[in-house]
Parts: sequence; C-alpha cells; structure tokens
Amino acid sequence: MLTDLLKWGAKRPDHPPGFAPDAARSADDPVMASRAFPKFVSLLAPRTSPLLLDFGPVVGTNVEFYGERLGCKLFIEDLIGEVDRHARAGTIGQMAESFRTRFRHADSTVDGILCWDLFDFLDKASVQALAQQIVRMLKPGGVVMGLFCTSSVERAGFTKFEIVDDKTLRCRTHNGIGGARRTIQNRDIIKMFDGLTVADSFLLKNNTREMLLRRP
Repeated sequence: MLTDLLKWGAKRPDHPPGFAPDAARSADDPVMASRAFPKFVSLLAPRTSPLLLDFGPVVGTNVEFYGERLGCKLFIEDLIGEVDRHARAGTIGQMAESFRTRFRHADSTVDGILCWDLFDFLDKASVQALAQQIVRMLKPGGVVMGLFCTSSVERAGFTKFEIVDDKTLRCRTHNGIGGARRTIQNRDIIKMFDGLTVADSFLLKNNTREMLLRRP
C-alpha cells in the first residue's frame, strides 16, 4: 500500500519529485463554507511540525496549503481510493481487516486527521475498525475532522475536497464509482470514537454535519 510522506517547512516549498499540479478545475465546481476546518487549522498551527494524516486523495493545492500554513509532516493515505478499489473488485468485506493493519503510526503519535466524508461510504465493520485506529494513533490534544451526511443519498459519488482557503472548500467530482452513502447517527459517532470527545459540531445547509473530535 503506497503512502506518500511530505515533510516541508513553513515557507512555500518546491514541488517534490513526482508531484504534479491538479488538472484544470471547472468554474462550476461548487464551494462550501466550512465552520470546522478553520478550527481544525487553528488547533494544529501552534504545534511544531505536527504530524497530519489526510484520508483523501492527493490534491496539489491542499498539499501546498498544509506546507505553507502548518509546516507539517504529511501522510496522504487516500482511503477513498482504497474503498473504490474494493468496490470495483467486489471485496468490500475485506476493508475492515485492511484498516486494522495498514497504519504504521505508533500509538499516540498523530496530531491531526482529516477524514472528510469517508465514513459515509463504509460498512459497519469498516467504520468500527477505522475509528479504533484513529483513536489509537491520535495524540492527547490531537484533533480529528469528519463530515457526515444527515440523510441517505443513493449512488452518490465520492467528493474530492479542495482547500480554497481556511474557511472554504471546493467540492470536486472524484473519478471513483462511489456508492450509496449511509447515515450514522450522532450517538453512534460518539460511541465509535470511544476515547475522544466532541469539540464542535456544525449542521450545514447541505445535509452535512461537520464534527471535530479531540483526545483529552
């Protein structure tokens, strides 16, 4: 399983080998105002070289944002790509075990994790397996950001979230096949992240709930 590691200073970095800017974007791609993301950034910014996990695909502008604003150690895990591969191969039932074994980060070593809307597309076993790994890896005081749909949407494709600025995200179409999104109730979110506390929760107009969870 390929994991990309980029460690950059606070100044604007040169592109690493193999890095390519994103393809031209459509002006029609919708944007959303995020209330959780600026808080996520503000919690990580004071830390020296924080370790950040991004569960979405590689997005060039996002990588640049992390380097400039956070000077972080960045791991792009692209779990959306993994879900898509399992969906195409008909092996969704194998994802839970994959999540239990893929992360090499030691306990309590990660400062921040961006889940985006990944949990909307996972089966129950995979949700539980991934949440357990998140709780295991997160440092005391570390923060997790996730987006959760509040109403079921049939055959909704994956979204590729592009950071416009620390308050705005552009929602681009992902090439994956996506799948039916499942709604996870608030009480179940709290239960699956046992060991973390809800720092903030925001209900957006697009039937999405943004949540920030922290490890005490």
